[in-house]
Amino acid sequence: MTKEFRIANRFIGSGHKPFVIAEMSGNHNQSLDRALAIVDAAADAGVDALKLQTYTADTMTLDIDEGDFFISDDSSLWKGASLYKLYQEAYTPWEWHKPIFDRCRERGIIPFSTPFDETAVDFLESLDVPAYKIASFENTDIPLIRKAARTGKPLIISTGMATVAELDETVRAAREAGCEHLVLLKCTSTYPSTPENSNLLTMPHLKQLFDCEVGISDHTYGIGVSVASVALGGTVIEKHFTLARADGGVDSAFSMEPHEMKALVEEATRAWQSLGHIQYGPTEAEKHSMTHRRSLYVVKNIKAGEVFTADNIRAIRPGAGLPPKYYDTLIGKTARQDIALGTPLDWNLV
Repeated sequence: MTKEFRIANRFIGSGHKPFVIAEMSGNHNQSLDRALAIVDAAADAGVDALKLQTYTADTMTLDIDEGDFFISDDSSLWKGASLYKLYQEAYTPWEWHKPIFDRCRERGIIPFSTPFDETAVDFLESLDVPAYKIASFENTDIPLIRKAARTGKPLIISTGMATVAELDETVRAAREAGCEHLVLLKCTSTYPSTPENSNLLTMPHLKQLFDCEVGISDHTYGIGVSVASVALGGTVIEKHFTLARADGGVDSAFSMEPHEMKALVEEATRAWQSLGHIQYGPTEAEKHSMTHRRSLYVVKNIKAGEVFTADNIRAIRPGAGLPPKYYDTLIGKTARQDIALGTPLDWNLV
């Protein structure tokens, strides 16, 4: 199975710069104008794609304000809200998807979304999205994964919380339903997450185990973890994005601002460029620097027949003389002719 593939006009694979996704999530704060401004800011930052989340509160959960449906975890950003009210606040109205997608295309970035149920897949198909993202909390929803895979579009699946056995079921289901192009994103499903919890060394193992492209869905602060993922084979980076964290919003606390996203795009590209290939010896760019290596020079005037000693020869810069490894061989030998201070040593002089 070929791993490298294309989403719209952008290739994904190790031979291409990282595919950077700005996740809008609920950071539009229920304003279409703000959503469109987020698209513009993402495009200006240089991302490849902007992603929405396609659901309603009713497709996500039940309107119950207690028990399992109420967030009471002290570590949660959303403590004190019911799941239903949280999703009401965060969801992107479905009628906004087309204008947002249209703005993305106008600005030269790729629009797509995360569907959270089968009706969302049908809706997104009507908008001709070029790919689907499956969120970590849905990566064991096999019917949803089959539904998205049957479209024949590439799937990007976050792996948060999933065991190897669960991922095997997920990947098998996707491929059996027709998915030919798959990316698995290393993800830690805490909000925010920490570098210590990121476990990026999992990425090469994921790539080998499932023979697919890998990347990261990164909820940490800053850009360091995402940039590091590139060195471990990551070809896709997803980060939540907002205009300004100070504006608030359900995901604003761990979302990137425009200047940070721009830095991520630039540094992830530099990290990818730095990978190169296995290289020993001077590169073309280094060849002119060879003249500045150390080599053996005469450091005092020497008469013909005089013995080479530690006082009259030495390893110094530049590199026009014999390599320093011959120093011990030359000590005790004699000069064939008079040699002036500053002469690079050559076998013809010995």
